Amino acid sequence: MPAAAAAASEADSAEQAEAAEQAEAAEQAEVAEAAAPVPERFDHVVVGGGVIGASTARALARAGGGGGARVLLVEQFGRGHDKGSSHGASRIFRRGYITDDWVALTGDAITAWRELEAETGRTLLDFTGALDHGDPVVLDEIQAALERGGVAHERLTPEEAAVRWPGLRFDTSVLFHAQAGRVRSADAVEALLDSAAAAGAELRFDTAVAGIETEGVGTEGAQTEGGDVVLRLEGAGGASSTVVTTSLVLAVGSWARYLAGDIVRRAGASLPEVRVTQEEPAHFTTELPDDAWPSFVHHPTDPALRARVSTIYGLLTPGEGVKVGTHGTGREVHPDARLASPGAEGQAVLRDYVSEWVPGVDVDTLAPISCLYDTTPTEDPVLDRVGSVTVATGFSGHGFKFGAVFGELLAGIATGTPAPERFRLRRG
Repeated sequence: MPAAAAAASEADSAEQAEAAEQAEAAEQAEVAEAAAPVPERFDHVVVGGGVIGASTARALARAGGGGGARVLLVEQFGRGHDKGSSHGASRIFRRGYITDDWVALTGDAITAWRELEAETGRTLLDFTGALDHGDPVVLDEIQAALERGGVAHERLTPEEAAVRWPGLRFDTSVLFHAQAGRVRSADAVEALLDSAAAAGAELRFDTAVAGIETEGVGTEGAQTEGGDVVLRLEGAGGASSTVVTTSLVLAVGSWARYLAGDIVRRAGASLPEVRVTQEEPAHFTTELPDDAWPSFVHHPTDPALRARVSTIYGLLTPGEGVKVGTHGTGREVHPDARLASPGAEGQAVLRDYVSEWVPGVDVDTLAPISCLYDTTPTEDPVLDRVGSVTVATGFSGHGFKFGAVFGELLAGIATGTPAPERFRLRRG
């Protein structure tokens, strides 16, 4: 065979072999693709199983009309965990705000909690009354807002208040309203989760988000209908899975910067600076009966005390004692690196305060607890949407009382209702 013909034959053989290899590789790829698990598709995926995430999953599932929308809730920790901001037996509930919209929202929250109580048969909201004392300017502002909101209240002298509530000390007039008290926080989260599941939501605990790929984030801050969002999930034991949705709600509180920050920035918006702190209130035992304790907030006027704290709050946790804490004074932390021991300075502040202002407890029985605050500069949370992604963060230590109603609000935002201006992301 001439050399040229032989070379051509070898070239043909090589091409045929290469083509055969490519065909085999393509066939293997098709087989592998066919064998690969198909990502699950949900109408809505909610990340975060605290009070806000549980409430949002419930609202979305209920809006689906029983068999309508498929809703998945994903929580990186176990059910009822103590790593975030929603654990523990009690949270303060009060209507004492200085702006009309917040006062009105507390009324909506009462309605929402009562509806959940009726549905689940659990008691979640206890009205013990709540009082504010201290700075008369602040008390006047709160009183004016309560009056505008039609919330019944009364103003007492320090002497009158001391007779009525002997467990506390007062040096100014006292503003009291009866439609206040505490939310049974652990029970409330459980009720919301149970209600969400009953409405058809799927709940997955011990399941972390390993990655988020977004098509559905608008540009220049636009709230587009959005496209698919793909989430890579890692469950207990390293099991991985993929889910797809056109509506992702990141109700992750102190973790928002890490899960939502880039998504929000790519949409031409930005999260506010969210300060994550480990707050460390404490319980103190008391010999007084339970009905002697309203929830209370002190706005101190003493310069020495104001130099250490701006606001102190307290409430009875039945069976545990009177919880007393300073608002937003904790040490800054990464949410995945909580501090193991209570801060000595913070505990000293509590001891000194309780010794002077809360004579109805035993100061030597201080039992510290802790939770995370995610605080914005204005103490207003973010509840807003960019494309297919809705973000909830920055509840600033006063969000739990609104948990049941914030879930309804977030469900609306996730399905196209514009966010209230107070709660919007910064754009432009």
